[in-house]
Amino acid sequence: MNQRTTTTLPIAGQPMATTPVPRALAAQPLPFILTVVAATGILALLLAFESELALAGTLLAAAALWWGGQRSGVLGRAGVFADCHPRLSRAIFVAAGAVLLLLFHQEHYALLMVATVLLYAAACAGINIQTGFAGIANFAGAAFFACGGYTVAVLTKNTALPHVLAILAGGVVTAAIGAILLLPVLRTRGYYSALVTIAFGILCSSFLQVNEHLGGAQGLQLDALNILGWDMGQGLEIAGREVSFYFGYALLALAVFLLASLLAHAVEWSAIGVNFDAVRNDELVSSTFGINLQRWKITAFLLGNFLIGISGAVYAGLTSFVSPAGATFEQSLLLISIVILGGIGNSWGALLAAALVVLVPEKLQSLQEYRILIFSAAVVAILLFRPKGLVPRRMRDFSVKGGTR
Repeated sequence: MNQRTTTTLPIAGQPMATTPVPRALAAQPLPFILTVVAATGILALLLAFESELALAGTLLAAAALWWGGQRSGVLGRAGVFADCHPRLSRAIFVAAGAVLLLLFHQEHYALLMVATVLLYAAACAGINIQTGFAGIANFAGAAFFACGGYTVAVLTKNTALPHVLAILAGGVVTAAIGAILLLPVLRTRGYYSALVTIAFGILCSSFLQVNEHLGGAQGLQLDALNILGWDMGQGLEIAGREVSFYFGYALLALAVFLLASLLAHAVEWSAIGVNFDAVRNDELVSSTFGINLQRWKITAFLLGNFLIGISGAVYAGLTSFVSPAGATFEQSLLLISIVILGGIGNSWGALLAAALVVLVPEKLQSLQEYRILIFSAAVVAILLFRPKGLVPRRMRDFSVKGGTR
């Protein structure tokens, strides 16, 4: 008898009607490959085109491809394949990312944008663990992002610590700073918890503004990162062709996003993820069944901040600069908008939303003040027709055994 698996989409913690997906289709990589190739091609066109007309045409083509993929079920099967085969799906993604980087190996601006998108998406993977899995509202994402950047700036400037360890220290210090918020976060919920993180973000930004040891309002300059003997501030020459110095940072950003998304996927599909979902859906019922609410909230908050801090540390090395401007509430709203727009709890959706949020406003610079209006209207329209985000998170189905997880 042909066995079938099902996937469901969450609405306010509850599953929708199931959409049956044959296990044979779940094991096929073709839908995922087609999705990745199409997304890579659209991203390459966005990076290459300069005129507003070409940009508008590319966005319309992307919308048409996305709509067609939804209607035909290709995107649904691609999502199931990504859930069933996390390692293989990310290997395909890395191959597509490598091709994209090679296409723009000499373009400083394009590589900077690609690295920025990947690091924002990696930070949003941490926010997804907190908000999407455990239901902890974090409106201080940019403050924690900046904490990772300041940590690597101070360590690389004042110590001889290897830069790889300095980046990891950025995640550890950010998690430790986040521990300060644990007491008020654990004692509040919902809107009150969100207000606690907003207050912390404003306090952190104000503290950085007035602290002269951390550069005050001017911030701190960083030297180029040196990763395992590779001076990433120097350009490369491969096969007689010059390669931008941003190429190394883009590779590092790709690795950070890959590891962050794999960690988020491992958490989601483990017993930890089950406990996170239970805490998010109903704290009273969870405590009745013996789930320790404080333990899992602490785990989600610290783990998410660790990923945010590492992303911020690498971003500081990418830009060679860190300042209080990166810790503002507006920047935190940018990260939250990426999470909501992409689909709460979905790392692939966060990557897609980060590309839209970062690239589209940059490409509309010539429209000056109207670019934010156009972009905001587009975001509202997307959320109006896709209230769960572009790529909603699927509910776990442990009967899916199409591949290793």
